Amino acid sequence: MFNLTPVVKNLLLINVAVFGASYLLGLYGEVIQLFALYSINSDNFRAWQFVTYMFLHADLWHLFGNMIGLIIFGTWLEEVWGSQRFLQYYLITGLGAAVLFMGVELVEMRGMRQDVEAFMLEPDPNSFELVVTEHFESLYARNYSNINPLIRAYGDAPDDGELERAAKIKVEQLYMATVNIPMLGASGAVFGVLLAAGLLFPYRRIMLLFPPIPMRARVLIFFYGAYEIYALFQRTPNDQIAHMAHVGGMLVGFILLSMWGEARNRYQ
Repeated sequence: MFNLTPVVKNLLLINVAVFGASYLLGLYGEVIQLFALYSINSDNFRAWQFVTYMFLHADLWHLFGNMIGLIIFGTWLEEVWGSQRFLQYYLITGLGAAVLFMGVELVEMRGMRQDVEAFMLEPDPNSFELVVTEHFESLYARNYSNINPLIRAYGDAPDDGELERAAKIKVEQLYMATVNIPMLGASGAVFGVLLAAGLLFPYRRIMLLFPPIPMRARVLIFFYGAYEIYALFQRTPNDQIAHMAHVGGMLVGFILLSMWGEARNRYQ
């Protein structure tokens, strides 16, 4: 069905092999802990994770979505660029997406840690609820039945020492849980590939899977990019997608295309 180019084929095999082997050998958790990208504030952080994270995936749908994008659009690019340049582009956009994601996360984490420390120094029910709902919104939403009773109880008895200690413990648990949420997946690099395909092959038509309708590449990439920017600023509590990495991959891809003098080139 697909005439795979060499680098695309090898990237596909590596991603599928890592995913399959980690599950079949029962080592998925250990692989994630070593090779997914953790916050610099986490004890699990290792420098090599800036590269290795892009070869890991959370589940079959995550893997399938990224690999379909790589197969279709990566093949277009490798055919006109050659294997060496395409691999450089893929790895640089993936690395750049990780660096930008980490930079934004560090800024957010700094503010979060300051508020956590302020609550620890001067705990009270209002600041407890504010810290939990503002900084740990997704964890709060997923653990509402566990956390909300403590918020209400502490609010009803602000001088209760046991409730104060419980609130402090809960805030520290939520902070550590947030710090230890890893990023993984080829999406940053794949979104860099999508951007390049949309710019260099704007009039080439593709058939969408869902729904099965034809669309020009530039239209598809425009909607993808617009959605990711929207989702980045309108994150919902249960949204676990690293939209900053997607936007970062596209941004680094555009910069790289401009540096290479490719941004204005068009191919059939």
